[in-house]
This record gives sequence, C-alpha cells and structure tokens, in this order.
Amino acid sequence: MEDFTAQGVKEIFQLEKKEGRELLRRLTKWKGFEEMKESQKNILLDILYDGIVFAVEKGFPWPAVVEVARFTEELLEETKDCSITQALKILGKKLKEYETKFNSSNLMAVCDYFHNTFIRHLKLYQYVLCKDQDVHQTKESVDVCPPPLPLPLSEGVDKEVWQYQQKVAELTAAEVQKRTNMLLLRETLHLEREHTMQKIFEGLALKEMEVLDREALEDIIRRAIHTQIEFLKELLENEIKTTYAILDLKLQKKTLKAPLPYPPEPIQASQVEPKKEKTKKTKEKKKK
Repeated sequence: MEDFTAQGVKEIFQLEKKEGRELLRRLTKWKGFEEMKESQKNILLDILYDGIVFAVEKGFPWPAVVEVARFTEELLEETKDCSITQALKILGKKLKEYETKFNSSNLMAVCDYFHNTFIRHLKLYQYVLCKDQDVHQTKESVDVCPPPLPLPLSEGVDKEVWQYQQKVAELTAAEVQKRTNMLLLRETLHLEREHTMQKIFEGLALKEMEVLDREALEDIIRRAIHTQIEFLKELLENEIKTTYAILDLKLQKKTLKAPLPYPPEPIQASQVEPKKEKTKKTKEKKKK
C-alpha cells in the first residue's frame, strides 16, 4: 500500500468503476497478490474498491480514505484462518490502533462497515482467498519512502488550545472504544449462548422417535432457561457498566474549560459606542 496516496484514491473514485479498478490494480502491492489466480485478484480488488467507495460516500477526508484502504489490507492479512470470535477481537484491536487516524464518527462508521460486511462473510472470504495455490514465483522489490513533508506553520495552534483538543480527542476516543468493546462483547456472548444451547439440545436429535420422560424434559427446559437468564444477566450488567463509563466520559468532556482564543479578538467599534452614549446622557442629567 506504499503507493496509495490521497490523490491516488481520489482518481480511483472519480473514474468509472472499470477504469478505477484498473488503476487500483496498478497501485496494489499486496504480498502474494501476483501469485493469486485471476478470480482471487478480482475479489481482493472488489473488497478494496468497495471500501474506498464507502469511505468517500461517508464524507471521509482523502487521507482518511487511504487509511481505510490500509485498514482493509491489514484486516484481511491478520484474520487468515481465524474463527469469527478471533476475527472480532482483531477488528477491535485494529480500531484501537487506528483511532488516531479517524475522528470518532468515522471510526464508528468503519467499525459498522467491516462488522456488517467482512465479519459476516468471513468464512466465505477465507475459503476463496486462503486456499493454497500451485503457482510458484519469486519476486523482489525495493521501495524507497521519502520522509513526510512538514505541516505549514500557519496550521499551528496555541499550546493550551492544542492540549484542550488532545484531551477532547482522548475522551472521545475512549467513548468510541467503550462502544466498540460493548459491540464485540455482545457478539461473543451471543456465540457462546448459541454454542451452549446447541449442547443442551444435541441429545434430542438422537431420540426423535423416543418419548421423553417428564424429568428429562423438565431438565432440558430448566437448563435452557438458565442459559438464557445467565446470558441476559451478563449482557445487562456489562451494558450498565459501559453506559455509566460513557456518561462519565461525556461529563468530563463537558466540564473541560476551553482556553481563550489567542490572539484575543479585537473590540468592535459598535461595542464601545453604547458606553460613550451612556456617559454623555449621565453628564447631561447632572447639568440639569
């Protein structure tokens, strides 16, 4: 992804889909990409192209669109041969790593997008993309990355303003992380509940033609109800804790004292004139 730039993704989006994917193919430098079959390359290009289109349509700034492309590449690489639970944990870890590269609303949008697309179809992607290939090819490349250009001095801010902005960003990121953790926990608990319920009822498949006695039926119903109650109890407890933590973060952010702008704004003439008029009227009253 070294060749990906803000200008590059902007050109990809502005082109028609066919030409945009062709430019994307030229800019893509994924490890092992050239050794893949053509169908696998097309699927990878579709995943990356759809991610870029999603970010642009959501109003991400162009540098953030580049980060979405990098996020996609890293997520695909790190979730190979992972279970859904492991993939959810990796997604949460990646969101934590990228929280400084996206604002809070964009970070939540990225979380929802990959949860509702990639994670939901993880097994399908793994089956298509992670299958061993018979192609053996050796390729070497050396990439030279120049140092980034420094930001112009005109974009600098006062130290107190910067510290205030950093504190607000820190509290906002913590709030986003709390929401993300709650989402991941909800999915994990849901999977654990389904697994437990499957164990409870797996014996029924072997006894379809038999008549269950009352005690066995009551035991199955009791275990199923207990599982549901425990799941809801743990979920509710964690949601209450998370809600209190988020409210505390919101309160901290609201009580932050914003620094005064520097340099201070000049006093307008319209703000001074009423005082002069008031002084003149007072003097006239004293003369009378």
